[in-house]
Amino acid sequence: MRPEVHLTAFATAHRDGAVVIDVREPAEYAAGHVDGAVLIPVGDVVARAGELPRGVPVYVICASGNRSLAAADYLVRVGIDARSVAGGTAAWLRAGHPVTRGTRTTA
Repeated sequence: MRPEVHLTAFATAHRDGAVVIDVREPAEYAAGHVDGAVLIPVGDVVARAGELPRGVPVYVICASGNRSLAAADYLVRVGIDARSVAGGTAAWLRAGHPVTRGTRTTA
Protein backbone atom coordinates (compact mmCIF):
# COMPACT_ATOMS: atom_id res chain seq x y z
CA MET A 1 0.00 0.00 0.00
CA ARG A 2 1.25 3.47 -0.87
CA PRO A 3 1.34 5.72 2.19
CA GLU A 4 -0.23 8.72 0.46
CA VAL A 5 -2.94 11.09 1.69
CA HIS A 6 -5.07 13.52 -0.28
CA LEU A 7 -4.52 17.22 0.36
CA THR A 8 -7.96 17.73 1.93
CA ALA A 9 -7.31 15.00 4.51
CA PHE A 10 -3.92 16.53 5.23
CA ALA A 11 -5.45 20.00 5.64
CA THR A 12 -7.83 18.61 8.27
CA ALA A 13 -5.02 16.77 10.07
CA HIS A 14 -2.82 19.88 9.93
CA ARG A 15 -5.58 22.01 11.40
CA ASP A 16 -5.87 19.45 14.21
CA GLY A 17 -2.14 19.67 15.05
CA ALA A 18 -0.61 16.85 12.99
CA VAL A 19 3.11 16.10 13.00
CA VAL A 20 4.51 17.34 9.68
CA ILE A 21 8.00 16.93 8.29
CA ASP A 22 9.22 18.71 5.17
CA VAL A 23 11.82 16.71 3.26
CA ARG A 24 12.90 19.43 0.84
CA GLU A 25 16.24 21.18 0.95
CA PRO A 26 16.77 24.09 3.36
CA ALA A 27 16.49 26.80 0.68
CA GLU A 28 13.19 25.34 -0.55
CA TYR A 29 11.89 25.18 3.00
CA ALA A 30 12.91 28.79 3.68
CA ALA A 31 11.12 29.95 0.52
CA GLY A 32 7.81 28.72 1.93
CA HIS A 33 6.64 25.76 3.99
CA VAL A 34 3.52 24.50 5.74
CA ASP A 35 3.33 26.17 9.13
CA GLY A 36 4.72 23.93 11.85
CA ALA A 37 6.54 21.60 9.49
CA VAL A 38 9.92 20.41 10.75
CA LEU A 39 12.71 20.38 8.18
CA ILE A 40 14.34 16.98 7.67
CA PRO A 41 15.87 16.96 4.17
CA VAL A 42 15.23 13.69 2.33
CA GLY A 43 18.93 12.81 2.52
CA ASP A 44 18.72 12.94 6.33
CA VAL A 45 15.53 10.89 6.80
CA VAL A 46 17.30 7.57 7.44
CA ALA A 47 19.64 9.08 10.04
CA ARG A 48 16.88 11.08 11.76
CA ALA A 49 13.98 8.60 11.65
CA GLY A 50 14.52 7.92 15.36
CA GLU A 51 13.48 11.51 16.13
CA LEU A 52 9.98 10.90 14.81
CA PRO A 53 7.11 9.83 17.03
CA ARG A 54 5.57 6.40 16.84
CA GLY A 55 1.91 5.61 17.25
CA VAL A 56 0.69 8.80 15.56
CA PRO A 57 0.50 9.72 11.87
CA VAL A 58 3.50 11.63 10.56
CA TYR A 59 2.74 13.66 7.44
CA VAL A 60 5.62 14.00 4.99
CA ILE A 61 5.62 16.82 2.46
CA CYS A 62 7.95 18.04 -0.29
CA ALA A 63 7.47 20.21 -3.37
CA SER A 64 5.28 17.89 -5.46
CA GLY A 65 4.98 14.58 -3.65
CA ASN A 66 7.83 12.54 -5.12
CA ARG A 67 10.47 12.92 -2.41
CA SER A 68 7.87 12.73 0.33
CA LEU A 69 6.49 9.46 -1.06
CA ALA A 70 9.96 7.90 -1.08
CA ALA A 71 10.60 9.13 2.48
CA ALA A 72 7.19 7.93 3.69
CA ASP A 73 7.77 4.51 2.11
CA TYR A 74 11.01 4.20 4.07
CA LEU A 75 9.47 5.43 7.32
CA VAL A 76 6.60 2.94 7.04
CA ARG A 77 9.16 0.14 6.60
CA VAL A 78 10.80 1.14 9.90
CA GLY A 79 7.51 1.24 11.80
CA ILE A 80 6.43 4.88 11.57
CA ASP A 81 2.86 5.68 10.50
CA ALA A 82 4.05 7.99 7.72
CA ARG A 83 1.84 9.46 5.01
CA SER A 84 3.02 11.41 1.98
CA VAL A 85 1.00 14.50 1.13
CA ALA A 86 -0.15 14.07 -2.48
CA GLY A 87 0.83 17.06 -4.58
CA GLY A 88 3.12 18.47 -1.89
CA THR A 89 3.61 22.13 -1.08
CA ALA A 90 2.71 23.11 -4.65
CA ALA A 91 -0.78 21.61 -4.22
CA TRP A 92 -1.05 23.21 -0.77
CA LEU A 93 -0.41 26.63 -2.33
CA ARG A 94 -2.72 26.01 -5.30
CA ALA A 95 -5.51 25.20 -2.84
CA GLY A 96 -5.03 28.63 -1.26
CA HIS A 97 -3.38 27.56 1.99
CA PRO A 98 -0.74 29.86 3.51
CA VAL A 99 2.94 29.10 3.89
CA THR A 100 5.49 30.34 6.37
CA ARG A 101 8.70 31.81 5.02
CA GLY A 102 12.06 31.64 6.74
CA THR A 103 14.29 29.05 8.31
CA ARG A 104 12.61 28.41 11.64
CA THR A 105 12.27 24.61 11.73
CA THR A 106 9.94 24.05 14.66
CA ALA A 107 6.38 25.07 15.40
